[in-house]
Amino acid sequence: MTRKLFGTDGIRGTANIYPMTPEIALKVAMAAGRQFIGGNGHRPLAVIGKDTRLSGYMLEPALTAGFVAIGMDVVLVGPMPTPAVAMLTRSFRADLGVVISASHNPYQDNGIKLFGPDGFKLSDEVEAEIEQRMSNGLDSYLAGSAKLGRARRLDDAGGRYIEFVKSSFPRGMRLDGLKIVVDCANGAAYKVAPRVLFELGAEVIPIAVEPNGFNINDQCGAVEPQAMCEAVVAHGADLGIALDGDADRLMVADETGRLIDGDQIMALVASFWHRSGLLAGGGVVATVMSNLGLERHLQGLGLELVRTAVGDRYVVEKMRAGGYNLGGEQSGHIVFSDYATTGDGLIAALQVLAVLVGAARPLSEVARIFTPLPQILKNVRFGAGAPLEDERVCKAIAAGEDRLAGSGRVLIRKSGTEKLIRVMAEGEDEALVNRVVDDIAATIEQVTQKAIGHEQVG
Repeated sequence: MTRKLFGTDGIRGTANIYPMTPEIALKVAMAAGRQFIGGNGHRPLAVIGKDTRLSGYMLEPALTAGFVAIGMDVVLVGPMPTPAVAMLTRSFRADLGVVISASHNPYQDNGIKLFGPDGFKLSDEVEAEIEQRMSNGLDSYLAGSAKLGRARRLDDAGGRYIEFVKSSFPRGMRLDGLKIVVDCANGAAYKVAPRVLFELGAEVIPIAVEPNGFNINDQCGAVEPQAMCEAVVAHGADLGIALDGDADRLMVADETGRLIDGDQIMALVASFWHRSGLLAGGGVVATVMSNLGLERHLQGLGLELVRTAVGDRYVVEKMRAGGYNLGGEQSGHIVFSDYATTGDGLIAALQVLAVLVGAARPLSEVARIFTPLPQILKNVRFGAGAPLEDERVCKAIAAGEDRLAGSGRVLIRKSGTEKLIRVMAEGEDEALVNRVVDDIAATIEQVTQKAIGHEQVG
């Protein structure tokens, strides 16, 4: 079965435009609830969390109605990080967890992410089965009038998550004496992230902690961390932490304001854990986007880099299959499976801080683990046709691969959330890498424009 609604991270789109409408949300709840309902000896239960975008007020009641209609109880936790919902789903022994969020996207977008009763994101196969249920009619799932579910709000969800995150920090270690800027992207972690760092002893400088429904990820957060970097320098902080809208990813800045991406974070923690005997599986799981410099660094330690498709759930699936306890994405989704079932920006930040405290040196000296190879990424928007199947594009890609053979690589893929083709290349010769990317991108643009012209003529 193929999926039409679900992408690399749930369902996502512009709010109040298909598929991000109340009608679809209601149907998703009914179909997903039915997929997981029953068999555990208690009343069926769904946990719903969201980030701070305005459209959450529209989608939350629609999802609630869908679950209640098929006889499921609902616990509403309000604005809460995605990993918090995954944790609470397991903690409550719920049948399903739902996050209403478009992660790092602007407020106009929203999305629906689903977690199974084990707290893990659903597989492609299960998502396809849910879509099939949605298309086969849902009336048969409706509960009788006396068996409708009930909904209630959980007031202490934030406190539960704060204690959960703090438990991942080494026992007896403190953050006393550290000044930390934390950028919460005006998103789901705007309350809990500063509190975690404060309770562990840090002097905290919070920014982007005033959500208004429209300013999530707006010139702030992990995707636009410039404000965080500037605040680190302005306040003389030891480091900065930038989360995205649903706090499942992060970027870090050292005391000079220089960024440290997900690849460097994985290298830092993997090196430390390897020396400490904490790293499981003999390596790290990352996606095809991670830099060759990371791969070479790990090889130098006798460790392997196992690559997956883009998407943190694919990383998690490979980690579970191979017994790895560290994996992630260059973009800042870092998964520590000893503690969490999905990417958690706060837990990842605490693991970086644990290394920093133990080293007793500035982060600029600790976190530059490897020298990344020049890596260029260009996004090409397309609206018609299948440009990656065009013979001219295939030839351009093959030519680029030949030019980088032995010194780099080419990666071409469709975005899982937008109508974009991502053209990436990396290698030792930056000028050559730029030319390869430009040539492939130009060919895709030419093919796409011709396809649009033919469509308009037709």
